[in-house]
Amino acid sequence: MKQPIIFILDDDQQVLRAIQRDVRKEYKNDYRIMSTTSASEALEALSDLKQKGETVALYISDQRMPEMLGVEFLQKAINIFPDSRRVLLTAYSDIDAAIKAINDIRLDYYLMKPWDPPEEKLYPVLSEILDDWQSAYTPDFHGIKVIGYQFSPKSHDIKDFLSGNLIPYQWQDVEANEKAKSFIETERLSSTDLPVVVYEDGSFAKAPTLREVAAKIGMTPTASQKIYDVAIIGAGPAGLAAAVYGGSEGLKTLLIEKRAPGGQAGTSSRIENYLGFPSGLSGAELSRRAITQATRFGVEFLSPQEVTDISIKDGYKILTLNDDETVTAKSVVITTGVYYRHLEKKGLSEFTGAGVYYGAATTEANACKEKDVFVVGGGNSAGQGAMYLAKFAKNVFIVIRRDSLVFSMSSYLIDQIKATENIHLLANSEIEEARGDGRLEKIILKNNITNECFDKDAGALFIFIGAKPVTGWIQLNIIKNNKGYIETGRDLLKYDSFNKSWKLERQPFLFESCVPGIFAAGDVRAGAMNRVASAVGEGAMAIKFVHEYLADN
Repeated sequence: MKQPIIFILDDDQQVLRAIQRDVRKEYKNDYRIMSTTSASEALEALSDLKQKGETVALYISDQRMPEMLGVEFLQKAINIFPDSRRVLLTAYSDIDAAIKAINDIRLDYYLMKPWDPPEEKLYPVLSEILDDWQSAYTPDFHGIKVIGYQFSPKSHDIKDFLSGNLIPYQWQDVEANEKAKSFIETERLSSTDLPVVVYEDGSFAKAPTLREVAAKIGMTPTASQKIYDVAIIGAGPAGLAAAVYGGSEGLKTLLIEKRAPGGQAGTSSRIENYLGFPSGLSGAELSRRAITQATRFGVEFLSPQEVTDISIKDGYKILTLNDDETVTAKSVVITTGVYYRHLEKKGLSEFTGAGVYYGAATTEANACKEKDVFVVGGGNSAGQGAMYLAKFAKNVFIVIRRDSLVFSMSSYLIDQIKATENIHLLANSEIEEARGDGRLEKIILKNNITNECFDKDAGALFIFIGAKPVTGWIQLNIIKNNKGYIETGRDLLKYDSFNKSWKLERQPFLFESCVPGIFAAGDVRAGAMNRVASAVGEGAMAIKFVHEYLADN
């Protein structure tokens, strides 16, 4: 943790050296001592310190300086570090100005020069002032800060990206956070500049793209090798497992992810039925462990990066990326998973990212304190999201079209929900409309049995309904079922088009698509079980068949 600063200003070099010497002798273990002879230089330095996330605990300023009076300097310094304590060094003739400053600039104390001996005339005063400051001081967060409007889709996207990639950050709502307001004023930013991302080195970016944020924090969107044994597209549980097994078994492995590792599972607040974790673990923690494991085995991880097309040339798979760069691989495993289906009801698209969220319960939970929030969906993801939100929200309402959760949710989750007092089930119901002014404020619900409509105040709406496979980007002629899931293995034989594209004597391997050397695993594959453990198993098994394919070729 960075030490707070005692900042000293005096235009007299001799006096400055003396006060600096005495202050450093007593307080050097707990504070950093900074000093200057120029008031304008001091103000410039303070602005720089503010931008870098530093904290000034105490100003000590001389009163009579030719460039600027001490009282005037402290008045300006208040705007930069308003919570800092203020001490004025004065001669006898300046006492009236010092007394007036007690009211004008909330001066904490004035010290007469000289202050010898410091043990009697300096340290007792400063120690009392610093102890008082410490009692109200909460160390500032030293990491990435995101400053913006709570109900801004752009702010939500950046928060969701950082949390999904396990990057610690602090959210500051510019309408409620005094530090955020102070930063905006100090840097002379406007509402059009938001959201602002302030990095640990003190630099900041106005309304940055996700790729700009990723580049700044050291994420890699560019491949380092010419050719890979296997390229894995998608870093959900299946993709992460494939990467770990590919890397551990000596394959030159590339893992490509367009947003954040973990997929839908990565957004889960608690996975309680995963083997080996009796008390459960979060999707973020599972992702962190898996990425660490894969990296240890030499797997190269590109993120944020998106594959937009696959083509075949002389048996090699050419992956086109969204920056028009290409990557060549001998084999490919598609593990792009699924995404939550959008709910097509009036007003929902207008408030997406501004009170309406698809998944993202962990990202926006803090904003739900003491509010009524709604969760749409009856699957495990919805149940886990409701349990997590219940820790923050006043009430959580689960909206389902059926009359019970037993048709789609694991029994352990149903039992937990029943035992949670502030979670309520709205059965036989669905969302009809969302309303608000710039953000979600109210939802209209309809009872499917009585057709009665009623409205509810809503702090937020989290949607976990259905799933669609992430396969729309595939332009290659890969056989999919009528819902867009990739067909693999023996299931391909039922398609008339299969024999037109498959010209090998052998049949496709278990997880192989109709294009030799291109495999699918996890939720994107037709017939998958849609559980984290099964996705991990499929990712590991896919690498077994990659080995067989590479051995044949």
